Amino acid sequence: METAKRIFRRAENSRVLLIILGLIIFNVARAQEPASLSAWKDQKYSMFIHWGAIYSTLGGVWEGKPVTKGYSEQIQSQGGIFSDEYGDVAKRFNPTHWNADSIVLLAKAAGMKSVVMTSKHHDGFCMFHSAYTNYNVVDATPFKRDVLKELSEACARHGLKFGMYFSLIDWHFPQAYPISSSNSDPITPEHHAYNKQQVTELMTNYGPVSEIWFDMGSLTAQQSRELADVVHRLQPGCMVSGRLGNDAGDFCVMGDNQYPDYKIAAPWQTPASVYDETWGYRSWQEHGKAGDKAHEKLEGLIKVVSRGGNYLLNIGPRGDGSVVDFEKEVLLLNGQWLQRNGEAIYSASANPFDTTFAWGEVTTKPGKLYLHLLQTPVDGMITLPGLNSRVSQVTLLEDNKKISCKITVKNGATVLQLPAGFKIGEKDIKVLALTCKDGVKITPQHLLKNPVVLNRDNATPLFSFSGIDYESYYRSRVGETWSFTTAKPAKLRLIYSAAEKGNSIQLTLNGSRQEILLDGGTEQPLHNQPGSLQWGPMYQAGPFWSGIDGTQGNVKDIDPAKPWTNKGNGAWMLHTDWQNDAPQTVPMDRNQAWYILQEITAPAAGAYLVGFTSGDGIAVYLNGEEQIVHNNPDRGTTQTEVLLLPFRQGKNQLLVKFYNRFDKPSTTWAINRQVPQVLYSQPVLLQVEGSGKVQTCEIRQAHPVSVHRNLRMPDLSVVMDAK
Repeated sequence: METAKRIFRRAENSRVLLIILGLIIFNVARAQEPASLSAWKDQKYSMFIHWGAIYSTLGGVWEGKPVTKGYSEQIQSQGGIFSDEYGDVAKRFNPTHWNADSIVLLAKAAGMKSVVMTSKHHDGFCMFHSAYTNYNVVDATPFKRDVLKELSEACARHGLKFGMYFSLIDWHFPQAYPISSSNSDPITPEHHAYNKQQVTELMTNYGPVSEIWFDMGSLTAQQSRELADVVHRLQPGCMVSGRLGNDAGDFCVMGDNQYPDYKIAAPWQTPASVYDETWGYRSWQEHGKAGDKAHEKLEGLIKVVSRGGNYLLNIGPRGDGSVVDFEKEVLLLNGQWLQRNGEAIYSASANPFDTTFAWGEVTTKPGKLYLHLLQTPVDGMITLPGLNSRVSQVTLLEDNKKISCKITVKNGATVLQLPAGFKIGEKDIKVLALTCKDGVKITPQHLLKNPVVLNRDNATPLFSFSGIDYESYYRSRVGETWSFTTAKPAKLRLIYSAAEKGNSIQLTLNGSRQEILLDGGTEQPLHNQPGSLQWGPMYQAGPFWSGIDGTQGNVKDIDPAKPWTNKGNGAWMLHTDWQNDAPQTVPMDRNQAWYILQEITAPAAGAYLVGFTSGDGIAVYLNGEEQIVHNNPDRGTTQTEVLLLPFRQGKNQLLVKFYNRFDKPSTTWAINRQVPQVLYSQPVLLQVEGSGKVQTCEIRQAHPVSVHRNLRMPDLSVVMDAK
C-alpha cells in the first residue's frame, strides 16, 4: 500500500452543493448483473491481511531501532536495507502460532464475508509456493508450508470467500524497473511476463478466488488488459481491483482509508487499516482504546455501505502468525454490533435520498429504510425529504423492538418524532428500521420542473474513479442523469459540438434505452460575437507537486496581485509573451501542475466554444465553477478538446490546471479562441410524456472502454421541444 497523498481530496469549488448533498447513482438491475458481481457487492465487509515472512518478522524494527518512515511492510525500502540482508530474515520465519482456521473464524466472528491476503507484497517475497522463484514461503523458510493455500482451504471450510493481494512491483525481481519513491514504476517486459506467470499460478492452484487486489506499478494499457484477461480466463467469477490501472479493473478502489462524500456509479471499495500509520505488523505501534478504534472503523464501514461500496479492513499479524490482541478486540467488538444490526449492512443498497443527514447515514432494502444514527437527532426529529411511502413500523434493529414514533407528512417530507428521552450514547450507533408499505418511494429533492434543456449544469453527475496508475487516479464523471417533471409531452433532440461528433451514447429515458451515434446533426450556429470578447494577459502559478484532482488554492475571485498559496511558488507571474491560440511549452517534472489564469471581459452574457490543448491531465474552472476535470488515458500524449463556456456579462476568470504525470521535461498547452462557433442538433426517437409524473433521463457512453472512463462530452445537452 502507498500513502494516499493526493487521492480524493475534496474539490473545493466543483458543484459543491451536489457533492455535499450526495448524488444519484445508476443502479443496474440485479437481473442484468453477473452473479459474481452481485455476490461481491453483497459482501460489504471483508478482512484484509498484510502478512509477509520478512516484514512481519521484523515488525518495523531494523538493527534494534524502529524504522519510523513509511509503512512497516515497506521497511526494506524505507529502511535502506540491502537485499541480501533483508532476504536472510526469511530463514528466521517459523510462525508457530499460525493457524488458518483461527484467522478465518476470527473474520467470521467479526462479521466479515471474505478474506483477502497478501500473496506477494512489494518486497517480492511470495507467501505461496511459486515455481518461478525460490524466494517463497515454502523454499526459503524453515516453515516450508504454503500459507496462502492453507488460508484458501480454511475459507472454503468455513463458508467465507477467498481473495488475494498481488503487488505489481517487485523489489526482488532482477529485471524490475529501479525503485522510485512513489512505487508507481513502469513494468519491464520481463517483469510483466513474470507477473503473468505468477498470476496464472494464483488463479490455478488456490481454488475459487473472489477477488484479486493488484497494487502499484505503472503498467501500459496492454499490460493491464493482459493481466485482467488471465484472471477472467482462469477464474471468470474473480473480481479484478482497479489498482491494476488503465481502467481495467472490475471495481474501482478509493485511496487508503478514504471515504468519498458522494455516491459512485460503479462497483467500488475502500481499503482501510486498523491503523492509518501502517498495514504490516509494527511491534512499537501505539494502540489507544479498542472501543474508540472499533467505533472509528464501524463508522467507516457504515459510510462506505451507505454510499454503495465495500469495506476492506486490514490486520497485520505478527511474524509468528498470531493476531495482535488489540486488532482482534476491535474486530470482535464490531462483530458483536453486526450480529445485532447486520441486516442494515449486508446486501443493502446505498442511501436512496439525494441528500445526506447530520444525524447519520441511510441504507435500504426492498420495503425497508435503515437509519444509522451516529448521533442524537436535534430535538429528536428526523426529516426524510421526498419520502412518499407510508411508514407502517419503526423498529430498533438491535433488539427488534418497536419504537413509538409520531409520524407526520409535511411539505412533501416524512417526519419522525422520536420518543422523549431517546438518546445515542457516546461511541454508540443505533439503527432504526423503517418498514414502508408498498415499497420505498422517494421524490428527488433536486427535481427539475418543466425543463427546456438538460445539460451538465443541471445534471446530477455519475461518478467513478479512473486512472492509468496510482499517481493519476481521480474522480471521473462517467455519465449524467436528470429527474424532472413536465406537464406537456415533448420531442427530444441532442445538441453537441464538433469535438463530440463520432461518439456513440446510450440515452435512457424512463427505462427505455436508445443507442445514438452523434453524427446526424444539422449545424446550429451560436448567436454570439467572439470578436467582442476582450482577452486579458495570462498569469502563471506553479509548478506544484500535485495530482490532477483538487487545486492548490481557492478557484473563485482570484487576485493575481496576491499570493495564491503560502508556498514559495504560489505567487502569480505575468506572462506578456504568452498569447492565445499559440501552443506554449513549459518545463514541468513528473507529477507537477501549472495553473494559467486569464480574465475575459464579455459585453453581454453568452455561451462560447473555447478550445484547450493539454498533456496528461487538465482541469478547467470558469468564475469558480468546475467545467471539466480528466486525465489522459493515452499517457504522455497531447490532447485537445472544446468546451462550451457560459461567460457572464462583464469580467470572467478562466483558471486552467495543466498536469504532467509522466517523465517528460516539459508539457505543451494552449487556450484556443479560434474555434468555429457552431453546434449540431440531432433528433431522438424517444419522447417525453406529459404526465406530470417524475421522469428520468440518463446519458452514458455506449460501449465504453471501461465503466470507470470519463464521459468527456461536456457540450452534450438534451433539448425538449414541446409537441
